[in-house]
Amino acid sequence: MTRRRIVLLGPPGAGKGTQASRIAEHLAIPAISTGDLFRANISGGTELGRTVQEYTSRGALVPDSVTNAMVADRLTHQDVTDGFLLDGYPRNVAQVEELDTLLAARGQDVQVAVELTVDVDAVVARLLQRAQVEGREDDTEPVIRHRMDVYAEQTAPVAAVYAQRGLLVQVDGLGSVDEVTERLLAVLDQDA
Repeated sequence: MTRRRIVLLGPPGAGKGTQASRIAEHLAIPAISTGDLFRANISGGTELGRTVQEYTSRGALVPDSVTNAMVADRLTHQDVTDGFLLDGYPRNVAQVEELDTLLAARGQDVQVAVELTVDVDAVVARLLQRAQVEGREDDTEPVIRHRMDVYAEQTAPVAAVYAQRGLLVQVDGLGSVDEVTERLLAVLDQDA
């Protein structure tokens, strides 16, 4: 059976967003990106967007209470019935527990956690290039390096939780977009 409730992990700039949309299309499930939800609120000038921007502009993570509420709401939508891919959530062990609770209430659980592994210096270079192309003011080298530190401190332990459960698969996130997609789909299709 194809694994349809997927958590995609990896540091900022690892290519999660690109790969999430490709995996979601392949499996015919929605990719749910907290980053996209945050950016939509920021560009929309909502109160949530202003709160989110206060944190992201200095490279900090958005508080769990805000993120958990957004994800909980998103998981009530009809399009997640056959599964979903979470990109950017859970970011810490407390959010893993919140996700477990949300899914248990529906008689579900995470079926696989895929971690994109990358070289930090390669990611910094990638994000600095993206900042120039997309005009992202928050993607300065000090902020990017801070995000990497935050990821290592808070999000990397999420991978350990899923590894303990026997659900973690690591995939090399460096290479062309197509090469990484091929690796990811090979791992996800193994249990199809």
